[in-house]
Amino acid sequence: MKNNHFKYLLTLSICFYSFTVFSQKEVKNKISDFGTLMPIESASIYVQNTTIGTVSNADGKFVLLVPIQFENDTLVISSIGYKSFKTPVNAFDNSQEIYLEEDIAALDEIVLIAENRPTTANDIVLRSLERLSVNMPDMPYLQKGFLRHKERNRREFKWLIESAITLYDSSYSSSSASNLKINVDQVRKSYDLRDVDSLLTYTAYLKEKSNRGNLLARNLRRDTIKTSTLVKAIKWNDTRINGLQNLFESKLNVLRNVNNNRALFGEDILDRHQFRLDTILVDDDRKIYKIEISESHKFINLETKGIYNDGYHAKGWLYIYYDNYAIKKLEYELVAASDAQKSRSKTLFDTKINHKIIMTFREYQDRMYPNYLYYETPKLVNVGYKPTKPGEVIEPDANTDERFYYTVQELLFTEIILDPEQIEMALSRPWDPDIFAVKPYDRDFWRNYNTLLESEEDEKLIQDLTKRSSLFKD
Repeated sequence: MKNNHFKYLLTLSICFYSFTVFSQKEVKNKISDFGTLMPIESASIYVQNTTIGTVSNADGKFVLLVPIQFENDTLVISSIGYKSFKTPVNAFDNSQEIYLEEDIAALDEIVLIAENRPTTANDIVLRSLERLSVNMPDMPYLQKGFLRHKERNRREFKWLIESAITLYDSSYSSSSASNLKINVDQVRKSYDLRDVDSLLTYTAYLKEKSNRGNLLARNLRRDTIKTSTLVKAIKWNDTRINGLQNLFESKLNVLRNVNNNRALFGEDILDRHQFRLDTILVDDDRKIYKIEISESHKFINLETKGIYNDGYHAKGWLYIYYDNYAIKKLEYELVAASDAQKSRSKTLFDTKINHKIIMTFREYQDRMYPNYLYYETPKLVNVGYKPTKPGEVIEPDANTDERFYYTVQELLFTEIILDPEQIEMALSRPWDPDIFAVKPYDRDFWRNYNTLLESEEDEKLIQDLTKRSSLFKD
């Protein structure tokens, strides 16, 4: 080490995780709107020209571990519609709250130039989709990430998992079903306080695993089923509904899988979506279209095996850069719209929003890589009402706070690896995408790993999860 200055020793485990044992600077604070003083959620905090970064939580707060080798580099804090804040990493003051000023470019301020620019929001979106092959990754890459998986009802958390993961993708143009992999590297928390007495999952499991499933599923009684057998069914259903591999390969990975058969944003996109230009904002000194997503004349069907996932309309927002048509952010909801889906959603979930996904992308070496993913969906736990005494009638609105569950998955990508040798070595190892398996806690690993900061609400509710999960232990 030269001149006894701060240096680091980098130990890279290509098996699936890399972590550093060199000194790091902790950068943390709160980001607020200068005019309203309200916290800014999902703002980007990153070191310029690197892959190091995070996002702010619902309270506008964040924490980022920056290796000391980047202490003289520029820290950027940006959010769509605001002027960016920039400062050297070593000059950042953790005690001073950050206020961002609004920055909007009015539509009439855009100067027309001599090029064939689209004139409607539908045309802008179609142009953006045409340019995905230019703007999305065209070479294999690895990404390190942090997953927070939460399941709760209206009263309390029932399940929490926090994991470090590695994602491999061969390129945007390849099929995700055969060219995208996920591995769970480490687990930080795994608490499971769910009720395992529901027969719904077991019924679906029987139908899926047995030719006689429809017959076997009739007239089931909880006291005739072994708890170990029910747990096996629940594990199967967790992976089917909320497994990351399934999510990344599905239609809900909207932009990555745009070339798949019957994709949400496929050739028939305008049959199921319409787009309206709302305004033009600014993101880190670049103009960006804000485009509203609404329904068209056909329903959306996710075509999920074994699950009724038809009869939706879409709503949400797209944020597309003005200069190169790269998509910066997608906010997308599927809302029950057909009579059958509205009835099902009301009865089973007490909500019309069946799927909500937010995806943000970060530009690195002129390509847009996944940066943050938020996925929320209601979940079947109990259907119907269980009388506690013979002949007792329970009103339909009883115990709704405990009955209706939903799952939230947040995934922050913290590192991009493009080195072919590192990628090849990683691919030579076994990959395990099971985010629900309990693993030993490695304190040293987590000391050096960037994670999502819990919101104040989450932190309070997580305190209720005071006992270690026993459901999935061998």
